[in-house]
Amino acid sequence: MRAGDRLPPLEIPVTRTLIVAGAIASRDYQDVHHDPELARQKGAPDVFMNILTTNGLVGRYVTDHFGPTAVLRKVAIRLGAPNHPGDTMVLTGSVEEADGNTAVVRVVGANGLGTHVTGTVTLTLPEAGS
Repeated sequence: MRAGDRLPPLEIPVTRTLIVAGAIASRDYQDVHHDPELARQKGAPDVFMNILTTNGLVGRYVTDHFGPTAVLRKVAIRLGAPNHPGDTMVLTGSVEEADGNTAVVRVVGANGLGTHVTGTVTLTLPEAGS
């Protein structure tokens, strides 16, 4: 792993089930994450993904690339355009810094409305031979 290395893109279909399941799994019972009518009453066109689901998907993206032994030390993300059902979020990433077995990966997730998430993930990999 070297600074400048790019991770392959990951396309994630944004389904209603993914949005609702992510909200339930993270105990986020806000109506905008499961009730389309109440979401519309609050100004959104439909339900939308919560930040904890996005955070999990960013972590999955990085560990899918670096493997199950990668340890996520820090995940710092910022949300932008919402993820609504029927869209696709495409995650891309690149290694910003690499020092021994530690790396900082910049991650961007985009959908049909624009940039959904930006952030960095700091991870460590086991020492060779461990």
